[in-house]
Amino acid sequence: MGKIIALANQKGGVGKTTTTINLAASLATLEKKVLVIDADPQANASSGLGVNIKDIDCSIYECLIDGTDIREAIYTTDIEGLDIIPSHIDLVGAEIEMLNLDNREKIMKKVLAPIKNEYDFILIDCSPSLGLITINALTCADSVIIPVQCEYFALEGISKLLNTIKIIKTKLNPTLEIEGFLLTMFDSRLRLANQIYDEVKRHFQELVFKTVIQRNVKLSEAPSHGIPAILYDADSTGAKNHLALANEIINKNKKQ
Repeated sequence: MGKIIALANQKGGVGKTTTTINLAASLATLEKKVLVIDADPQANASSGLGVNIKDIDCSIYECLIDGTDIREAIYTTDIEGLDIIPSHIDLVGAEIEMLNLDNREKIMKKVLAPIKNEYDFILIDCSPSLGLITINALTCADSVIIPVQCEYFALEGISKLLNTIKIIKTKLNPTLEIEGFLLTMFDSRLRLANQIYDEVKRHFQELVFKTVIQRNVKLSEAPSHGIPAILYDADSTGAKNHLALANEIINKNKKQ
């Protein structure tokens, strides 16, 4: 039974895409079958996993809007066991096109249903907004990972996201859980980073992942080569952090 995890935070630049790419690669390295769904029109997760956006015939857009079979949009990556459904800039207009469709919040759920059990984990990289596509992602997800950047404004906006999650739980997806808050871009030398870590931990306690994603140059460089950090430099802090996160998620889901 596959588990769908959305990575969401309407604040941009918190490390959603970096986490999606590297967590997916780490889960696949640990012999899980993984699918990434790039639900962000910027398509950074697609290019970060080596997909040339110009060469693709079918993306998540065609599946949501034209009802194209989801299997036609699945592309393989350089990592065995890791597939991706790429995004497209057209996704920007998809929200407007979806407004007139029936059950518009549940289109993604319907699209993914046929392949859900073919993967151990399906990770959805959401765009930095709380628009209709993100609502679709949260409606079809079993849980959500919320990346939180270790910066001054980090906690701003979390209440807005939590409110959205609450509304979705009430009206659209009663089983949606928070998989965890993930602290990203952590620099232990900065007092501020430690203060934010303490504050998030105090607020959300058990919901905060033990693994913290540290600031790491290799993590920033890897996407420009179209590969995750584990292929770019397996010994880098970034690669090790995400492997630890993957292990934490696997162990957590074993207990459930």
